[in-house]
Amino acid sequence: MSREAHSQEDYRNHNAAQPDTAAISSLSSSEGGVRPAGSTSVVPSEGRGEEAVDFRAPFPSPLSSPRSGGERESAAEPKCVHRIELSHRRAVPLFLRWRSANRILLALSLGAGLGWMASMGCTVARKKGPDFALMAEAWNLMDKEYVDRAALKPSELTYGAISGMVEALGDTEHSTFLTPEMVRNLKNSERGEFKGIGVEIQEKEGRPVVVAPFDGSPAQKAGVRAGDIIVKVFDEDITDWPLDKVVEKITGPTGTPVNLTIRDPHSGHTRRLTLVRADIKVREVTWQLLPGTTAAHLRLAGFDAGAARDLKKALAELRQKGAKGIILDLRNNPGGFLDEAVSVASQFLPSGNVLLVKDSKGRVKPLEAEKGAVCPDLPLVVLINSGSASAAEIVAGALRDNHRATLVGEKTFGTGTVLGQFRLSDGSALLLAIEEWLTPNGESFWHKGLQPQEIVPLPDEADPLLPSNERDMTAAQLQASQDKQLLRAVDLLRSPSESVRRQ
Repeated sequence: MSREAHSQEDYRNHNAAQPDTAAISSLSSSEGGVRPAGSTSVVPSEGRGEEAVDFRAPFPSPLSSPRSGGERESAAEPKCVHRIELSHRRAVPLFLRWRSANRILLALSLGAGLGWMASMGCTVARKKGPDFALMAEAWNLMDKEYVDRAALKPSELTYGAISGMVEALGDTEHSTFLTPEMVRNLKNSERGEFKGIGVEIQEKEGRPVVVAPFDGSPAQKAGVRAGDIIVKVFDEDITDWPLDKVVEKITGPTGTPVNLTIRDPHSGHTRRLTLVRADIKVREVTWQLLPGTTAAHLRLAGFDAGAARDLKKALAELRQKGAKGIILDLRNNPGGFLDEAVSVASQFLPSGNVLLVKDSKGRVKPLEAEKGAVCPDLPLVVLINSGSASAAEIVAGALRDNHRATLVGEKTFGTGTVLGQFRLSDGSALLLAIEEWLTPNGESFWHKGLQPQEIVPLPDEADPLLPSNERDMTAAQLQASQDKQLLRAVDLLRSPSESVRRQ
């Protein structure tokens, strides 16, 4: 997706192209609204930032005076995440979480520069606010001296500077900067609508990593798995590319092909895939009674708007069909809206806290389960893996700490903060981690993930079974499947006393 949001018309009145200092200054005055994490849901929050700094006084430059501060959007969250539209979805949702280690022109990214100086032991004079004069000084030098004149693109440099400041926070798997186009894609993702290959990605250790493929997407059908590392796009090595550039390269019109080279994080083997971009409508909730059992396999693919409503309907149906136990499948679920997560967990909890929320001052407040649980009594096992993130981790932690369910599978992704969405004056936005989620027992899973009580790796050659795969299965075919996690969950439901002992 292009980050050239401003027309060159905007700069014809200047002798040289200018960076958008107003967009940067609006960081100081925007109001906040909480967006979920993938991941990417949000909880409304109050608060104002500092007043905008006047760029006109400090230095002799052609920089414009600041526009008014951005608007803080209020939303309910996660996944989230960047879902690439590849599907731009919560991960930042796919949305990418971008950062580049090598943006030569983005020396304007003073945040990263100052962080580097600090790491080298340099002493920097402390100021109450950022040194906008220094930013202008850097811009003027580039504008005057840099040899590649075509590379001096004002919007690219402005967005690079903002991305650099966010990058300097060190929250490389969550907080991020969104261009105006990414903001539009984020709104589509909240409606569960995507165009692309259908994956959510985030940056991990400098590489774009798949958080989860969407159910039924081109990516899932091609065998893309949670944890896969994207190393090439159209045979171009993407090492050191910022995540937004990776997403821009993968995203394209419906029906067109994209070539990816993917590395398996376990074996190190690479494979080249050709995928055809498609319109993707995510169906959040599916379920199936498992053959030869009285257990319902209930798959929750995400926590977008309406997920809890659909879950309530599914729970009523499966009880009517005679289910005596539930396997809640949160594998490869990149998260979604926080209020949806609270409502989903509440359907299984007669009382108690769903999570604890810690703010920037260290204050902790509980979020209690909603009244009127639809299914507070049926035996329950929850499946998780490295693709379970954000809101999925909240639900898993809530059900575990309230002794409502046993967690089976592998360690989760580790997205544990509330993202506040702060709109900037040109339609771009910042997603900033403003609160941390803790499990009801006070456990932090940010950057750590949750460990299941029952650690059951999935064989390298196996994919998780989906309810849609099980409709025509026999009991023998189910038992012969390679989904060891699902089969272990079935065993636990057959021996409820063992399940209780392991909680």
